[in-house]
Amino acid sequence: MDTIFALSSGAPPAGIAVVRVSGPDARGALERLAGVVPAPRTLQFATLRDGDRILDRGFVAFLPGPGTATGEDILELHLHGGRAVVAAVEGALATFPGLRRAEPGEFTRRAFANGRIDLAEAEGLADLLAAETELQRRSAMEIASGRFSRKVDQWREQLLMLSAQVEAVLDFDDEDDVEELSPLLYRKINELTNDVEEVLAWPQAEMLREGYRVALAGPPNAGKSTLFNALVEHEAAITSPTAGTTRDVLERHVAIEGVPFVFVDMAGLRETDEEIEAIGVERAQAEMERADLVLWLGPEGEGPADAWEIEPQVDRPDHLAKSAPRFRISAVSGEGLGPLKRALVDHAGQSMPKPGSAALNIRQRRLLADAAGALKQVGQLNDPLLVAEQLRMARAAFDSLTGRTTTEDMLDALFGRFCIGK
Repeated sequence: MDTIFALSSGAPPAGIAVVRVSGPDARGALERLAGVVPAPRTLQFATLRDGDRILDRGFVAFLPGPGTATGEDILELHLHGGRAVVAAVEGALATFPGLRRAEPGEFTRRAFANGRIDLAEAEGLADLLAAETELQRRSAMEIASGRFSRKVDQWREQLLMLSAQVEAVLDFDDEDDVEELSPLLYRKINELTNDVEEVLAWPQAEMLREGYRVALAGPPNAGKSTLFNALVEHEAAITSPTAGTTRDVLERHVAIEGVPFVFVDMAGLRETDEEIEAIGVERAQAEMERADLVLWLGPEGEGPADAWEIEPQVDRPDHLAKSAPRFRISAVSGEGLGPLKRALVDHAGQSMPKPGSAALNIRQRRLLADAAGALKQVGQLNDPLLVAEQLRMARAAFDSLTGRTTTEDMLDALFGRFCIGK
């Protein structure tokens, strides 16, 4: 296997740059660069050379496998963080036999291949690296720490024991005298099903990653763009008294009190013969269906079901009054904006992970649903052969969750999300 190297710290210039080397030739690379190999897992000051040329003076550490992040021998070079220093060291490493630059996510992929982490933990790590809000960080940590994986492993162990009981019935029964499965076995399978469905109710990782989607809807000149700018605290949308100014969908990602949101501004809803505006109206209607929540700024009662009635532009004497709006807003003066934001945070928070839980991505949710479906089928079956097959299907779903069974294409897609040095 090749030995790989990459810059594992932030892009230079920086105070310190960490170049990591992983693979069977890591120790040899250290001997060639520094002339010494320090005691395992200790930092030692050394002068790094490429032949007679001094590259840098810094700290080096050697971590012998398999008890490392990748499961292989690892060399860490703690350098001065200038671009020229990093380029010189990486250039020297590239000339060493057996060494090559790492591909995106290759360090983490080796950790998975060598059993240091499972697939679910790798997905959590990818989300952790991409986390921008506290909720995203907290949810990703739940997955990356292995808590979810341990729960799946517990389910798998329970399934193995239940499957063994079913197999025992099959092994010792005569063909003409099939013993019935015990009520206790069905009860335990039902308890396992309930446990899986409880986790299946966890929030969606896609919503957590992309943000709670809030669309501002209503007719032209209802104050959507002005409110949009106030919510994102940036003049992102053009505001004008001319009807139909907003033609396309405009979205901005923001975090309010640590909760990720996507606010969407769009064309005013009205009948129009103008081709471009008509396309904008069509897109606006699609966005209303896609949104997790619609703030309706139009005539009362004409918005989508479950939309929040907003009475906008209350600073204007000629504004459209509503009899029972959820909020009365002036995006110009700021009236009502504070309560609206707090309500949005509380409302969106109900769809986000609670302390001690995490969010499931599409793949995890699909596999858990497959497992739950197979387990539910057991309650409708009496034939031990059919019960055994359903338990096998549930176990296969659990194995796919943690990567015991998987495909190269899926692994390529996952580890391609990582940066080169991770």
